[in-house]
Amino acid sequence: MAKSFQLLLMMGKVVALPVPQPLVDALQSVQITSAAGGPSGFQLTFAVSRGSVITKTLLPFALLDPPTRVVLATIIGGSLEVLMDGVVTRQEMSPGDAPGSSTLTVTGEDLTALMDLRHEQQSYPGQPIYVQVLRILAGYAQYGIAPAAIPPKFVEPYLPEDNYLAQAGTDLSYLRALARKAGYAFYLEPGPLPGASAAYWGPEVRTGKRQPALTVDSGPATNVESMSFGFDGMARTQFTIRKEEPTTKIGISIPVPNLSLLRPPLASRPAVALKEQPLPDLAGLSALEILLKGLSRTEAASDAVTGQGKLDVLRYGHVLKARRLVGVRGAGLDYDGTYYVTRVTHEIKRGEYTQSFSLTRDAFVPFPPQRVDV
Repeated sequence: MAKSFQLLLMMGKVVALPVPQPLVDALQSVQITSAAGGPSGFQLTFAVSRGSVITKTLLPFALLDPPTRVVLATIIGGSLEVLMDGVVTRQEMSPGDAPGSSTLTVTGEDLTALMDLRHEQQSYPGQPIYVQVLRILAGYAQYGIAPAAIPPKFVEPYLPEDNYLAQAGTDLSYLRALARKAGYAFYLEPGPLPGASAAYWGPEVRTGKRQPALTVDSGPATNVESMSFGFDGMARTQFTIRKEEPTTKIGISIPVPNLSLLRPPLASRPAVALKEQPLPDLAGLSALEILLKGLSRTEAASDAVTGQGKLDVLRYGHVLKARRLVGVRGAGLDYDGTYYVTRVTHEIKRGEYTQSFSLTRDAFVPFPPQRVDV
């Protein structure tokens, strides 16, 4: 349990610096959302008046206009956590008749928004997609973005003239297209210091150290305000590849296995896949491309157990992060154990810091013995 927290707010055009104290004093609330499979976003709400520094200086001089850079970080228990590194995309002014009722709401996304501004025409003759990713990300080094790209698990031999990929769209759309081609994910992870981010291009990672356990229904050890779980029996799908036996001409369906070393099962009793579906749109794909597509679709359709909840960060003592593992205790034999955090929403007001979260995994009953970090 932590006793207090400190919120840091920085802004700038390219390099973000601490904002003036009047802007800090006017800040009423902060909401930040980060989730697997999509960009992170934020929303800042400021109290304004006709004579405030916001209406007299910051708005007239375009200091809160898109794409002003915004960095949000918090210090809890002496540990610095960067929560957001993004840019303003929208602002809304809501004047009110009563004193103190006027507000300015600033909305934004993480720095991937900068990668989605310009339509590019670019060719990459003979360059593997991993090298193309590094080349594109190098253009954003001025924002402190460091590439964390992992070469694809399977590489198809090719001649340079046979691998003439071309970009016709924004950098973000092309990076995501390359990620889908390799069965990968692409997202930005802010930190570890303000002004720095890691651009991760690689497989979804469900291994590594777990975050401190979320504990429910355990008396004084309980550290969440609420938590519930669900099992969707129709969520898991077994994808198959249709092959024809050459002699008898009889078609057979071959199940696509789940072979990802970075996505091992998180519990011991797998949820049964009730649905079976052939992989779609395989015409013209090579054997390797079919394999990558099969693994990617199988991974995406394997989670059937979910959890949702809300916690007070000071009571939890840590900042729960999305795209990481976390332990659960006190939910019973079926639902205890390790989960993948798919979504976290931070709600911050003066003296209050709560998080709502979503969890998922592919099975029930933790592996014995499974130690859950406190």
